[in-house]
Amino acid sequence: MRPRLPWILLLIALPVWLLASYGLRYGLMEDSQWVGTCVAEAARWECQLRANLGLLIHFRVLGWVALVLSIIAFCVRGRVGCALAVLALLFGLPALALYNASLAVFAVVIAGLRLVRAAK
Repeated sequence: MRPRLPWILLLIALPVWLLASYGLRYGLMEDSQWVGTCVAEAARWECQLRANLGLLIHFRVLGWVALVLSIIAFCVRGRVGCALAVLALLFGLPALALYNASLAVFAVVIAGLRLVRAAK
């Protein structure tokens, strides 16, 4: 019988990661207090994080990384493929929350299919 602890930990960690991503979206990116603060004090580390995250969102970096990792994971066998699929989910879930849903939805589905695929 295969150990179930890694699957249980993954099923706990992924929703927590998704909640953290939504917290970042609504707490930093969409909160109106940061707009005024970052106009007045652009050198603050929170404003720098917000600006760099905005660039990642604009260029769809998280979605593309998740999609490429999930496609590679789907083609690779064994534990390496599973690890790449988990990594693709770790990039894909924040991409879903942070305005990259058009790419991330495919990445999350492909990575999920790779994780449930039977080992041969």
